[in-house]
Amino acid sequence: MRRMVTLLLLAVFAAAAVCASALTAASAGEATTLTVYSGREEQFVQPLLDRFTRLTGIELRVRYGDSAELAATIAEEGGNSPADVFFSQDAGALGVLGAEGRLRVLPDRTLARVGQRFRAPGKRWVGTSGRARVVAYNTDALRRSDLPRTIWGYTNPRFRGKIGLPPTNASFQAFVTAMRLSAGEERTRAWLTGIRANEPKLYAKNSQILTALASREIEVGFVNHYYLYQLLEQQPDAPVRNHFLQGRDPGALVNVAGVGILVTTKRGQAAQRLVDFLLSTEAQRYFAQGPGRAEYPLVPGIKPRVGLPGLRNIQGPDVSLGTLGRQLERTLRLLSEVGFTR
Repeated sequence: MRRMVTLLLLAVFAAAAVCASALTAASAGEATTLTVYSGREEQFVQPLLDRFTRLTGIELRVRYGDSAELAATIAEEGGNSPADVFFSQDAGALGVLGAEGRLRVLPDRTLARVGQRFRAPGKRWVGTSGRARVVAYNTDALRRSDLPRTIWGYTNPRFRGKIGLPPTNASFQAFVTAMRLSAGEERTRAWLTGIRANEPKLYAKNSQILTALASREIEVGFVNHYYLYQLLEQQPDAPVRNHFLQGRDPGALVNVAGVGILVTTKRGQAAQRLVDFLLSTEAQRYFAQGPGRAEYPLVPGIKPRVGLPGLRNIQGPDVSLGTLGRQLERTLRLLSEVGFTR
């Protein structure tokens, strides 16, 4: 009888262990799949995200799109958003969600890896890589000495029909926002009006501007610095170079791509692992030195691509990146009023 009871107890414990094991496996299965909304382009970041999956076993479902549109989608989805992580092309979209309390406060150990200039004042997002605004130009058409020393000089009629810019691009809109905050609404409106009078060619993407520069469709373009290296990867002899503006010029803005974790996620630990991976030495080198890549690493000790001026040498306008998102709506109205968008 005692032997039978013992066997029954062992059977019960074994069944319980099997159930517990199944529950643990199910939980682990849930925890190893993250949904990422990415404003970064698929061709640029997917290899890095695949590397994260290989290292951790955490699967990623990635929805790609425009950063501002994805931020609006997250806001509309509210508590039902399937997103766990928002990987944005610029600080503005992150700032909007952070101000609305839709992003988690990140741990200090994560934030400490990046300088204060490149993370949210409220700790709800952190920069993963930096990008400086530049004036890219065609070297067959112009010498560096032909270029105005400030962004304000491009309203000169001699640039009529020769300028390219992307008015619907998030990085361009962040630049205009920084101009508004640092130089004032009226001066920004006057600059936009002057540029509009110069009949610029409008593009959807920075990469299209670099292609147009290479073919001399235009002679100057307002873009992020690293697009030049993507062009040179495909066309090593392209007659295009970057012109970095100096001092507090709004055209010298240094913005960031960045990442935040949604407050509604149920996979916070896995999401945090992704954030920390994006700040790892491997990921920072990928952003800075991979083929066709030249973004600025934000973690100390990682060198930028050879030939780039150091971030310490680029001041840019005296504005906090954390304010760009809250000011975006006013910038969009201004761009529409001047005639760049509808």
